[in-house]
Amino acid sequence: MSAQAPLKKTTSPRSTLIAGIALISIGVLTLVSQFARFPSLELVFLPALALIFLVWGSLTRNGGLLIPGGVLAGTGLGAILVTGPYASFPDEVIGGVFLLAFAAGWVLITLLSAVFTRCVMWWPLIVAGILGVVGAVLLMGGVALDALVLLGKLWPLALVGVGAWLILRRKA
Repeated sequence: MSAQAPLKKTTSPRSTLIAGIALISIGVLTLVSQFARFPSLELVFLPALALIFLVWGSLTRNGGLLIPGGVLAGTGLGAILVTGPYASFPDEVIGGVFLLAFAAGWVLITLLSAVFTRCVMWWPLIVAGILGVVGAVLLMGGVALDALVLLGKLWPLALVGVGAWLILRRKA
């Protein structure tokens, strides 16, 4: 039997300090948002929470923390836009603006992972692309919106086609 080397400590004191500060910040932000009644506090809650996760992930070079940061940033930006400058626009425009802002949050994940981590996360661009296309179609309206509605009803045919292809390919 060979002796195993003792396990190495995987977190640095700096990472522990940053995690502690981040968790305290999230706790204070959540506590204040529950009891303080500032009119604009609801709108800054998500972006503030996003900022905490994005800074935490960037400083510790932890890509996993960038994911909730990007999602919250996109959602927060979308909420600010649709309750502020776009509040009086038609529903399709509001939906399109929100989806484009949400897509931007997913792009942010890839951008920050490229700058602050060892491994670039490309997969969020797939989510961003889908959200961006749907958001753009909503903004375009008209025939593009009709096509999106039709696609929303017919997409199961793609599953049928892939399933049939798999079955036919198996016998060949």
